[in-house]
Amino acid sequence: MPKFNLMSYIMPPEDKMFFTLFQDSAEICMNTAKLYDEIMKNHLTEEQKDIARKYKKKGSLSFKLTLKQLNKSFITPIEREDIQYIAVQLHKINKKIIKACLNLDVYRLTEYTGEMKEQALTLVQATEQLGKIIKKFKKVSDVEEITKENIAMKEIESHGDEIHRKAMFDLFSGKYDALEVIKLRDIYKEIENALDACFYVSDTILNVVLKQN
Repeated sequence: MPKFNLMSYIMPPEDKMFFTLFQDSAEICMNTAKLYDEIMKNHLTEEQKDIARKYKKKGSLSFKLTLKQLNKSFITPIEREDIQYIAVQLHKINKKIIKACLNLDVYRLTEYTGEMKEQALTLVQATEQLGKIIKKFKKVSDVEEITKENIAMKEIESHGDEIHRKAMFDLFSGKYDALEVIKLRDIYKEIENALDACFYVSDTILNVVLKQN
C-alpha cells in the first residue's frame, strides 16, 4: 500500500502557486549565476551590467509576489514560516550574485583570479542543483529523492568552502596591496554567501519533506 502523503492531500495538483514561484525564483538565480560565470570568462560589459540589473528587478518581483501570495492565503501547503524562509533565501542568492557582478565595476576590477573563476563555476552548479531540488519539491517527491539531492548540494557547497579558504589564504599571502584585499575579499564573500544560501534552501526543503512524511 502506498504511503499516505499529507503534503499531496492538502496540496491539490492544480494549486501549487508557491512551488511555481519558488521555481521561477530559482531559475532567475541560475540565470544570474550563469551571467556571473560568463563575466568571469569574458570580462564585464555594459550590456551585462544592464542584464544584471534586469535580473535584480525580476528577482525582487518574484520575491514580492511570493510574499503577496502568502499574505492572502488562508491555508498554505507547507508552514508559512518555511515558505517565507525559502523565499527570503532565494531572493538573497540573486541579490548577492548581482551585487558581486556590479561591484566588479565599482571596484574597477578588470583582472579576475583563478579562485573567482572557480567560485563562479561552482555557483552555476549550485543553482542548477537548486533547480532540480525545487522541481522535485513541486512534484512532492519522496524523502529518499530529496535527501539524495540535498547530499549533492552539500558536496557542492563544501567544494565552495574549499575554494573560499584557498582564496583567503592567497589573499593574505602578502602579494596584494590593502585596497586590493578589501575589494577581492568582498567579491569572494558575496559569492560564498550565495552558495551558502543555496544549501540553506535545499536543507529547508528536506526538512519540510521530512515533517510531511
